[in-house]
Amino acid sequence: MTTTDPVELTAALVRCPSVTPEEGGALTLLQTLLESAGFNCTRVDRDGIANLFARWGDKGHARTFGFNGHTDVVPLGNPDDWSMPPFGAEIKDGMMYGRGSTDMKSGVAAFAAAAVDFVQNTPPDGGVILTITGDEEGDAIDGTMALLDWMETHDERMSVCLVGEPTCPNHMGEMMKIGRRGSMNAWFTVTGKQGHSAYPHRALNPMPAMARLMDRLASHELDQGTDHFDASTLAVVTIDTGNAATNVIPAETRACINIRFNDIHTGEGLSYWLRDEAAKVDAEFGTKTDVKIKISGEAFLTPPGPLSDLVAKSVAAETGVTPELSTSGGTSDARFVKNHCPVVEFGLVGKTMHAVDERVEVGQIVQLKAIYTRILQDYFAQ
Repeated sequence: MTTTDPVELTAALVRCPSVTPEEGGALTLLQTLLESAGFNCTRVDRDGIANLFARWGDKGHARTFGFNGHTDVVPLGNPDDWSMPPFGAEIKDGMMYGRGSTDMKSGVAAFAAAAVDFVQNTPPDGGVILTITGDEEGDAIDGTMALLDWMETHDERMSVCLVGEPTCPNHMGEMMKIGRRGSMNAWFTVTGKQGHSAYPHRALNPMPAMARLMDRLASHELDQGTDHFDASTLAVVTIDTGNAATNVIPAETRACINIRFNDIHTGEGLSYWLRDEAAKVDAEFGTKTDVKIKISGEAFLTPPGPLSDLVAKSVAAETGVTPELSTSGGTSDARFVKNHCPVVEFGLVGKTMHAVDERVEVGQIVQLKAIYTRILQDYFAQ
């Protein structure tokens, strides 16, 4: 019987310095492992970003279970602040240290190990697909999106997908994600007319207009939440004029906001509202406001049903904990996968992700592989 050690695999991946956009050897390592287990692998690299598609079983199968994850990691910060080598994968007191150990090389190692052992020990009547990207922590334009584009072109299809991101706040098994809030940023540049601060009537100060606009936006209640989502939020993250002179009224000022929105809204609808509010303030003050908007992802929900039930039962069987169905947190690549097939997320505790001395409890890696293995067994047993 084949047994792939997810702890050793996590350590090997952590030792790959795969800071976005560098591949660092991580996907090469995984491709070697998966091909040795009978997976057909294709590197789907785009615009300097490395991605890996792996399938076991032919495309004729009616059912194909998919996993999605990433091997790229965020920068280290100051390496001198780390108490352990950031790419050393050293274990101390039951914890493995290293950048990406939590987010999310342990998750990738757990589902890769589970998939390899499952197809070799109990070959299913169906297919297993792994989509692993090197561009989740970056702009995410040429990562999972590139994989999904390639799959569309080559008639590849997942019936359902599980994203292995860390989902548990404090202890193993307590939470899974069945959706995510949308996210968008908006940049405002309010232009007036520069002048002497002693003669404000000869100038057009953009600052009061910006203050009014930011107050209108920040004071507005977007909604009160839904059955599965908290209330949407809007945060003013910067107001920046760069005027060092106390006797000069500036010609322009800039600000940026971030909105995390639930499924009541769309990015398009919120964009229209933002531009309309800016136009109202311009009409009041005589200023001109330029608005630039970037929508990182739309809100989505995979309604509770067969997929979430399957994952929840497997988690409960291995941990004794029934996970809460949540839509909290930031964005993930599930926002892209949801256009392809039903998707949920489940992974280990994410307390230290992106932090100095990022670390993962070794026992959780073993437990996560067991959960993913049970999910595969139960899915194909249906």
